[in-house]
Formats: sequence, structure tokens, C-alpha cells
Amino acid sequence: MAKKIQVKQLKSSIKRPQNQKRTLKALGLKKIGQVVEHDATPNILGMIDKVKHLVSTQEA
Repeated sequence: MAKKIQVKQLKSSIKRPQNQKRTLKALGLKKIGQVVEHDATPNILGMIDKVKHLVSTQEA
């Protein structure tokens, strides 16, 4: 079974480049403070790395 990772949005996507907004949307994040859980796959980890200044992560 794949490891799970929790992603929490800490900062707004306003005034961010379009690709960062799309990455947050693809992760399922819409609001500040929202937490979503994903499998820790290379795809998801790469997406988190692209917006690491806007989110925090924690192992679930």
C-alpha cells in the first residue's frame, strides 16, 4: 500500500503564475486552510514541490 501524505494550503493563489494556480487545483486545493490527502507518488510529490511555498505537508 502506498504511503499517504496530507497537503494543506497555507497561502493564497492570488497573484501567482497560472501554472501554480493549476497545480493547486489539480491537488484539489481551493481555500486557505483546506487539507487533502494523496498517495505519495512521484507525480504528486512533484506537484507539491512546484507549490511548496504555498503549502505544507505531513505524512498521514
